Amino acid sequence: MGAGGPDEEENRWPPWLKPLLREHFFVQCKIHADSHKSECNMYCLDCMNGALCSLCLAYHKDHRAIQIRRSSYHDVIRVSEIQKFLDIASVQTYIINSAKVVFLNERPQPRPGKGVTNTCEVCERSLLDSFRFCSLGCKIVGTSKNFQKRKRNLLEKKHLSDSEDSYSSSSHGRPKSNNSGSNKLQSFSPPTPPPTATSFRTAKRRKGIPHRAPMGGLIIEY
Repeated sequence: MGAGGPDEEENRWPPWLKPLLREHFFVQCKIHADSHKSECNMYCLDCMNGALCSLCLAYHKDHRAIQIRRSSYHDVIRVSEIQKFLDIASVQTYIINSAKVVFLNERPQPRPGKGVTNTCEVCERSLLDSFRFCSLGCKIVGTSKNFQKRKRNLLEKKHLSDSEDSYSSSSHGRPKSNNSGSNKLQSFSPPTPPPTATSFRTAKRRKGIPHRAPMGGLIIEY
């Protein structure tokens, strides 16, 4: 396969990373089901043979094993463990139980809160300004060439659409006024309606009061 193909994408990451992110942890070990330590929260980076319980580690001596932890029903791993084997730059870290951790996979978020200035490039979860991704899984997706290509295409389409809208509004000059709202340009301040006999009499009764309050026509959209 030539440069930039699927093989290059795969070789960017350790062979154990994607299987780790797909694994289900905190289930009962099938081999040691009778033990009270049968919860599977370990993973062997060398064998890549699924989630392990603490008793399974006896079969993985001298192997690179990491421990998965939980936070709000999502899998996390301590930075001190994972950074020995993986570059976690650009992934937001969190402090949980006095330890710095990163999330394995994205966590759904309905929409960013008000005032948010930075979000995950993949799932749009709110982030601190110095990070690009909310999890290891989002970093894999967000740094892939296919994702970057799709992102550029979307930005180009949006730019083209904005340019066409701008040309359409400027090339036709002032829009003709008619009773149909389909040809009217959207505006934050609606146009002042023509005076009527009723408004003229009202204006006479309210001498010295402007026809419109200073902010009367402002419509704010969120």
